[in-house]
Amino acid sequence: MQRYFVSEEQFQERSVVITGDDARHISKVMRGKPGDKLIVSDGRTREALVEIEGIEAGEVTTNIVEPLEMDHEARIHVTIAQSLPKGDKMETVIQRCTEIGAVAFVPFLSERTIVQYDAKKESKRLERWGKIAKEAAEQSHRNRIPSIEQPLSWKGLLSSFEGYDLVCYCYEKENGKQLRDALKPFVEKLGPHDTANVLIVVGPEGGFSEKETVEADQAGAVSVGLGKRILRAETAGMAALTCVLYESGEMGGM
Repeated sequence: MQRYFVSEEQFQERSVVITGDDARHISKVMRGKPGDKLIVSDGRTREALVEIEGIEAGEVTTNIVEPLEMDHEARIHVTIAQSLPKGDKMETVIQRCTEIGAVAFVPFLSERTIVQYDAKKESKRLERWGKIAKEAAEQSHRNRIPSIEQPLSWKGLLSSFEGYDLVCYCYEKENGKQLRDALKPFVEKLGPHDTANVLIVVGPEGGFSEKETVEADQAGAVSVGLGKRILRAETAGMAALTCVLYESGEMGGM
């Protein structure tokens, strides 16, 4: 069943009015008609099964059939910090990691980042990334749309580490501790209903410099490997995110 995110203002006591691109999608692409059922969510506290009452130009009016539980989110809240990759690879990271369960994305610039940051173009990129996250969240039946932060400098990212319960940075030269070595004792300390905030930091195509690894260690992050194979920059975050959710029991782990 198709799912759509709406604002809290659109979500009334007994009805929901869908507007904009979503209304056009329902009427033009889905060929919706009165009586069809949809799922709508405000991305915060309310989600419901609704039935289309009427379709007009740019607006779809629905009646709430029944409220739904918002239980599709993982208890381990994983943020992916990704050094800006080349081309449209960031779009792939956002789409796939949203489907898997990331709650936020933090693009950042590091020493070996190849992409030239252009603040004038950034608002358009953020808008596009937000649309990709929304569509991926709807497709995968997420209860919330992941947030996408403004790109940070390396120093800015380091200063944000204190806001997380665990920070791991993926380092291809890590020969000792693997991601599971950091996750297992961390997860074992959590109670069955506890939540936690985890940050996974992924470097650029050329990897982190030695200076950056020292600075990350000093800021409280843990260097982890992702096995014996070298992963692409856009693949590492997906692999690490999946490992976190598996180890926490979200995918049958523990």
